[in-house]
Amino acid sequence: MILLTGGAGFIGSNLHAALDSRGQETVIVDRLRTGGKWRNLRHHPPARIIAPEELAEFLAGHPPVEIVCHLGAITDTTSRDGDAVWESNVEFSLRLWEWCTLRRVRFIYASSAATYGDGSAGFADNPEPAALARLNPLNLYGWSKHAFDLRLARALATGAARPPQWAGLKFFNVYGPNEYHKGRMVSVVKVKFDELMADGTMRLFRSARADIADGEQRRDFIWVGDVVTVMLWLIDHAEVNGLFNLGTGRAETYRAMAEAVAAAAGRAAHVSFIEMPPELAGQYQYHTEAQMARLKAAGCTHDFTPLAEGVRRYVQEFLLKDDPYR
Repeated sequence: MILLTGGAGFIGSNLHAALDSRGQETVIVDRLRTGGKWRNLRHHPPARIIAPEELAEFLAGHPPVEIVCHLGAITDTTSRDGDAVWESNVEFSLRLWEWCTLRRVRFIYASSAATYGDGSAGFADNPEPAALARLNPLNLYGWSKHAFDLRLARALATGAARPPQWAGLKFFNVYGPNEYHKGRMVSVVKVKFDELMADGTMRLFRSARADIADGEQRRDFIWVGDVVTVMLWLIDHAEVNGLFNLGTGRAETYRAMAEAVAAAAGRAAHVSFIEMPPELAGQYQYHTEAQMARLKAAGCTHDFTPLAEGVRRYVQEFLLKDDPYR
């Protein structure tokens, strides 16, 4: 049995679908609420869905869990509720880590590229406490993920007990099906597609830096199928431990991303530039690019999907279909 927190969410539901296709029993910890989030699970109903507040009681019953894949979190990068974010992203995660340590259950969890802040400290996934301490996240969400990474790193450096396998993944800019419930946190690929289909014009933020032209801001965009493939690889390789970047290792410009969306949809690539919203000022990343050497050195040799191909698949195999869910 695999316990999957956040399993009704974007990445979680894609991972659940892949596990279901393997015949793997999955128990999901999540809330469906009153929106359309249930549609993420429509094609692959799980064995059970547990609300987060019911998890402690479930775990107290000593269920036969072999692996915890912990993807659940408050992921809104503009969130200002520090108490809620700390409880969800740090304390809840620590309780799961401690339970996995005690019960000898493997633990795979989601960190984030938001931990790197403006990128001035680089994007090397060095798990040493001193290296992590040099990072300076730009927002509450990134700081909470960083705090958990650092807490584990410092504990492990002292020889503290740990689960039989532990792996953290610093997700970069993930896009793909089943993200539609995320509102303003939906991927920029989906946003540009919606703009293109609405009025034929895709809007990108103007650059506030003299050394970077409008539309030349760069991100490491990664297809959700590649994220799932790497997580399945970790599930299949219990001997692999560590904190790893999960991007493609190649930064692409926002303009290139927008052009890929237009090409996939068979439309002209009309782009206009707008001012950045005030809530993003001071916490906008102008360049992200995962260093992938550590994951490769661990034995994962997966070839990541190029941006244009990933966008084509997303647009043509999902967004242009009547049923865009995986």
